[in-house]
Amino acid sequence: MFFRLLMESFRRQRRRKTLAGLAILLGTTAVTAMLALATTIGDRIHKELAVYGANIVAYPVADLLDVKVGGVDVKPASGGSYLKESDLKKLRGIFWANNITGVSPELPTRVLGATSTGTIVDAAGIGLWFDHELSNGGSPLRTGAVALHPWWKLDGAWPNEASTTGDTAEAVLGKALASRLGLKAGAVIQTTTKDQTTSRPYVLRVTGIVSAGDATDDQVLLPLNAAQKIAGTPDAVKRVEVSARTKPEDAFARKEPDSLSPTLREVWYCRPYANSIAYQIREAIPGAAAEQLRRVEQSEGNVLKRISGLMWLVCAAALLAAGFAVSAAMATAILERQGEIGLMRSLGASKGTIALLFYAETGLLAIFAGGLGYLAGSGLATWLGARIFSGEGTTTLGTVLNPVLLPVVVTLALAVAIAGSTPSIRRALKMDPSAILRADV
Repeated sequence: MFFRLLMESFRRQRRRKTLAGLAILLGTTAVTAMLALATTIGDRIHKELAVYGANIVAYPVADLLDVKVGGVDVKPASGGSYLKESDLKKLRGIFWANNITGVSPELPTRVLGATSTGTIVDAAGIGLWFDHELSNGGSPLRTGAVALHPWWKLDGAWPNEASTTGDTAEAVLGKALASRLGLKAGAVIQTTTKDQTTSRPYVLRVTGIVSAGDATDDQVLLPLNAAQKIAGTPDAVKRVEVSARTKPEDAFARKEPDSLSPTLREVWYCRPYANSIAYQIREAIPGAAAEQLRRVEQSEGNVLKRISGLMWLVCAAALLAAGFAVSAAMATAILERQGEIGLMRSLGASKGTIALLFYAETGLLAIFAGGLGYLAGSGLATWLGARIFSGEGTTTLGTVLNPVLLPVVVTLALAVAIAGSTPSIRRALKMDPSAILRADV
């Protein structure tokens, strides 16, 4: 009998049930879309703000030391301290290794020589990774300066690191330097390499002209191993830029880890703050100092906080509106069914049984509408992601369809439906069945 009454209520009040279900559907659609975007928004914002460059930088800790004798600074002006390129693979072994999306080591040098046409070259050079595989025995990371500097514009081709063999390498010239020297792609620069005893001829073949809008426009960009040969500093790196997905900085992130208790230090260490990732970089690479670039990191954190706040506001508003709509629909439905309620009460049905009937109706409606809302919201998230974030035009429903969200969304739909219908059900149970039946006569 219970299930028959349940099915009859859906058949006889299809319009009321449809309106309540539609309200739940729209609310859960908005919530699903916001939650689906929220689970990936950190990565997407990180990609969007990658045009600002790296958010962590590492360099030799010795560069921070002041070396003075008798009050006179005797530290070499050029700086003779380096990190080891061979140590950079250890970045793939730190706790937050998978959050590191880009690594770009740098080695400044000086390119002195002449072209095949007799043009004298005396320019600053910088050794870089262009398309490098970084691995520590696990899954490799393809990275380099090109990935960390997406605003660079190249006319030609990037140097091929594999072509750096013997006494030959490829290079690109900054736009201003190329213009000043009158050089184009295809030019050949004869320079020399250094070692502890002798200098040897070295050939740089220009493969392209790069425009960066900064000091890079006046430099020679060459593979890191070529710069090491020219400078006579094998395995040396002067600076390492790191791009990492991080959690927005808060007061706890700014704590000094060594001053925390072991428990709090472990919590701090296991959160993807820029400071904690920088701390792990210092642990992994001997002789390294690492710190976050606050302009980039705080910009990313501020944008993420504001967008996340807006998303939670949209979710709350959608659920509140759905709750009010369900409450109004249920109030009308119960008003129309007063006679039925009075009859059930007069035949001996308990208040709990009647309440269970109405809650069962609401629950079934919420589960069905919540499931549809999950699918519609996932589709909406796909559409929004493809249009809000650059480079997301190929986003498919499968990339946003998160099965974990289904029970969350259905639970929220049930909570909203129950909360919205409870006031009306309580009023219905307080009615005097004899008064209702007399009124219907």
